[in-house]
Amino acid sequence: MKKWMLKWSIDIAATPEKIWNVLLADKTYRVWTSVFHPGSYAETDWKEGSKALFKTPEGGGMISKVVRHNPGKIIVLEHYGVLKNGEEVFEGETVEKWAGTTETYRLESKNGISTLFIEQGIEESYIDWFKTTWEKALQKVKELSESEN
Repeated sequence: MKKWMLKWSIDIAATPEKIWNVLLADKTYRVWTSVFHPGSYAETDWKEGSKALFKTPEGGGMISKVVRHNPGKIIVLEHYGVLKNGEEVFEGETVEKWAGTTETYRLESKNGISTLFIEQGIEESYIDWFKTTWEKALQKVKELSESEN
């Protein structure tokens, strides 16, 4: 099964700290990730080495590890399992599609503009969907980060 690394970026007129909060705080995380799956949320403390469960209301989702986290700069997640009907699954075809793929969020800031870079490992059959969906998600992150609240 061939896996691809896709990349996106967006310029945001906000501080890295504000963008980081939008990315990881539960309230805003649920907003920007709703474009991937309405009602999705994360259960994790976001600390390096911690387990991260990315859940849907229906009991599906991903199981990942926070491989690296330097707040306001970079977070790297490695996927190694899936959630099916609320149960953790570590073998099977769906797991094979995602196991070992990474998802990286990185920020660089210059002259009051921050650039958010996303890199995600994806199995070939998901490429088109993720290309369009990540564009929508990044627009949500930008809107939330640039708002006054």
